[in-house]
Amino acid sequence: MRIKNLNLKNFRNYRDESIDFGGGLNVLFGRNAQGKTNCAEAVFYLCTGVSSRTKRDKQLIMHGKDCAELSATAEGRYGNIEIYAKITETGREFRVNGNKITRSADIMGNLFSVFFSPQELRLIQDGPDERRRFLNVSISQLSKPYFTALQRYNKILEQRNNLLKNRDLQLVYETLPVWDAQLSKYAATVACKRAEYIGMLAPLAREAHLFLTDGSEVLTVSPEKKYKGSEAELEKRLFDELSDSYERDIRLGFTASGPHRDDMDIEIDGTDAKTYASQGQTRTAALSVKLAEVEIFKQLSGEYPVLILDDVMSELDLPRRKKLVERTADLQTILTCTHAERVLYGKAAQKIRIEGGAVKR
Repeated sequence: MRIKNLNLKNFRNYRDESIDFGGGLNVLFGRNAQGKTNCAEAVFYLCTGVSSRTKRDKQLIMHGKDCAELSATAEGRYGNIEIYAKITETGREFRVNGNKITRSADIMGNLFSVFFSPQELRLIQDGPDERRRFLNVSISQLSKPYFTALQRYNKILEQRNNLLKNRDLQLVYETLPVWDAQLSKYAATVACKRAEYIGMLAPLAREAHLFLTDGSEVLTVSPEKKYKGSEAELEKRLFDELSDSYERDIRLGFTASGPHRDDMDIEIDGTDAKTYASQGQTRTAALSVKLAEVEIFKQLSGEYPVLILDDVMSELDLPRRKKLVERTADLQTILTCTHAERVLYGKAAQKIRIEGGAVKR
């Protein structure tokens, strides 16, 4: 899969610009604060329907404008595809090959992408929310049932939490089983898909990390909680777990167990990466997980995703920069940096200079 063309209008600092990409390495270069990251963000947004930097779509609109428009033409194993998005202060509209998308689940899976920037170090350094976010975005691109189950799980979870705050305890005890029957159903789907995904991710991340470190460190990725059994068995187990925690949940005022509380353990040479890894080790571990994600997309979809590397080279030492360029030679990569010559190491690339939200040809 590769993106051939990207069009931006009133998106961030891009007034009206069109950018053509090659099928291999594309280097967006220029001084800081010119719009390189904005371009990378636009590609990821069209692929996933979410920004890599903000939760509020209206922040993507150029200051003083009513709306932003972005579109891309891409080529995949099944032919060409065109994706268009319009963002306003009150909402957004997506179209795929001219057809309006009415469900968020249908935005995912048209274009695949993997995004990595220095902010992705949060995957290692921060709390469980960041690792769940990584799993949710990645799996949702590959599985519409997962995305749908996750949406419904979160909606029912919110309703259950609101019920737990009700002071009418008789009502709470009578109603909880109704919500729990639905919640455990979607929880089982989410938990099973995550377990399956982490099972694929672990050996691929280990291999990528060995490659980047020349075999000097071993990366281990594993689920914090191991879910075993079929989805039906898991649904029953999760329902019982919710039922056994009524008193605790009522006392706390929220649901204290379930996939929304799960985590993913990441270790380097047997020690917790979050607690003990250096900055260099953290960068390499996070990058290894992302490279593993790339391979999962290839295995499950039959084609490589677009790899977006935003300001990554400045965070790596020279040997690991060269390793990264070597590792990504077979897929379309959009890489942002300040100086193109410092990251190519003799590799062929399409160089695109960005200045003030415009391509300087």
